[in-house]
Amino acid sequence: MKRNKIIYWIATLWLALGMLSTGAVQLLKMKSGAGGADSVAHLGYPGYFLTILGIWKVLGVIAVLTPKFPVVKEWAYAGFFFAMSGAIFSHLAAGSAVNEIFPAMLLLLLTIISWYFRPADRKIVLVNQ
Repeated sequence: MKRNKIIYWIATLWLALGMLSTGAVQLLKMKSGAGGADSVAHLGYPGYFLTILGIWKVLGVIAVLTPKFPVVKEWAYAGFFFAMSGAIFSHLAAGSAVNEIFPAMLLLLLTIISWYFRPADRKIVLVNQ
């Protein structure tokens, strides 16, 4: 259905942009910004966590946007889901303001929408045995 494809691509492109930009902030160890060094330190995580998150976000974007490889896509979506839900819970535990939690909530929502509306050729095909 054409509507589903449009929803998929809008959500996926916004997701990719968000993950790529926050991944770059983390890889460059920028102080401010969503997922930046100040935010990660406020949540109680060590500085090297920025590098781990940044690398996996960039690789996840490549996986989600690359045609084929549905198993790798599933892992990327799962990673995005775990990273963003973990960020939300970390912010809640640290008593962060809503404006600090919103970027992770938005990226989590975009992850779910992109995964749900992905075309059949981007899904794992289960074979009955």
